Amino acid sequence: MTLFEWVAGRWRKAAPEPESRPAAPPTPGLKAHVPAEYAPLYTYLHDRYASTVVLTFAQMESLLGFALPGAARTERNWWTDTAARTARHADAWTLAHRTAMPNLPARTVVFERQP
Repeated sequence: MTLFEWVAGRWRKAAPEPESRPAAPPTPGLKAHVPAEYAPLYTYLHDRYASTVVLTFAQMESLLGFALPGAARTERNWWTDTAARTARHADAWTLAHRTAMPNLPARTVVFERQP
């Protein structure tokens, strides 16, 4: 028996059993207003401490689980136009208090925290 196995065994015996608590009900918040398919992007941006977050299209697609629409790849307005501010997909970054500045040739988007 190694020292590690001995310590692990002793720790398991001394560790208290976890308490069984009912799960807390979800609290409605801004995430409730984000379309379900874009909720992972909202969560990612909301939970980042950095003021600036740069994501590639591939990284966003990995987060979302689907390919971005063609307009997101070719039209800057999909990210920045006032129409995007009223579009539901834009809630993913606007409700996370971010602005989106795309670099379409580089296939990246810079999300800046708003004051």
